[in-house]
Amino acid sequence: MLVAVSIVTSQNWRRLLCAMTTSANTIATISIVAYRPKPGKAAELDALTREHVPYLQQQGLATDRTPVVAKSADGTVLEVFEWVPGGIEKAHHHEGVQALWARYFAVCDFVPLKELPEAEQMFANFIPV
Repeated sequence: MLVAVSIVTSQNWRRLLCAMTTSANTIATISIVAYRPKPGKAAELDALTREHVPYLQQQGLATDRTPVVAKSADGTVLEVFEWVPGGIEKAHHHEGVQALWARYFAVCDFVPLKELPEAEQMFANFIPV
């Protein structure tokens, strides 16, 4: 279950992430996430995004499927990746993942896909990274 919010801030991210995992995930899940960089933090966000899925994979939380990373015209970074069954739930109790997510909140805001200008189009096109 996804919760509709405009922007996820560091104050409410744990509540949102818990709400997203209210039922047991028994199959692999594809996530599409949009990260809008905070002013002056785009390079840090890019570096963190390159690290994110490989770390999840090393921890056995994401599949070996190659992630897709792209950018919106407004600079928002999109990441598409696949969780292993139960990976989302396990991530919420993993100290390393929690630390990684805290680093994300220092450099970006999570935004709903519908806030991206491209989402208004029949075929949303993004810039590959």
